Amino acid sequence: MVKDRAPYGGAVRTGRSAVAVSGLVALLGLAGAGCGVPVQTRPVALSASQLPAGLTGASTTTTLAGSSTPVSLIQVYFVAGDRLVARSRLVPSPGGLPEALADLLAGPTPAESAAGIRTSIDPSTELLSERVIRNRVVLDLSQTFTDTGGPDQILAIAQFVYTVTGIQAGVTAVSFELGDSPVAVPTANGTLVSAPVSRANYASLLTPASQPGLNGPF
Repeated sequence: MVKDRAPYGGAVRTGRSAVAVSGLVALLGLAGAGCGVPVQTRPVALSASQLPAGLTGASTTTTLAGSSTPVSLIQVYFVAGDRLVARSRLVPSPGGLPEALADLLAGPTPAESAAGIRTSIDPSTELLSERVIRNRVVLDLSQTFTDTGGPDQILAIAQFVYTVTGIQAGVTAVSFELGDSPVAVPTANGTLVSAPVSRANYASLLTPASQPGLNGPF
């Protein structure tokens, strides 16, 4: 995760890039009275029944009652057991890569952790930069990302790949760098590849949709 960690309602500074996800806690507080969502001072996982109508689909943008600020529903990927699970987050629209990466590095909420959901990304990992090159995102991470090894490193890479490729239309692949230096990464079967990787390289790690309660929107 990042050194200056903040919940997704604040601003997270990750190395050379400042990932700003400002005002969401205040926004949800304003919206709470109007839409039945309890006012909270820290991130919480909401059930689908607590969301305003029309906000339960992926990549949806809406304006919560009591606020003029539009918000988007995005998905980030964590780990349950040895499989990826998707969890949803509300972020200020348009909900791009900076917000998704900030929420990914912030890790699961306390409620999610209590339910057995975790992250395989080393807690000292910093995002130094992210850039989009045509259909590919290049993620530059700190050297501490390699402190996680074995199956957990593969899961950590898969978390990044699934999260990043689900945010921006047309982005289907991810390349990794450590301190500006391109690196090869392992796929789900442990094969090291220097080419960009995609969801297809880690599809076997995704939790089957038939397992209830793990791939829900929240």
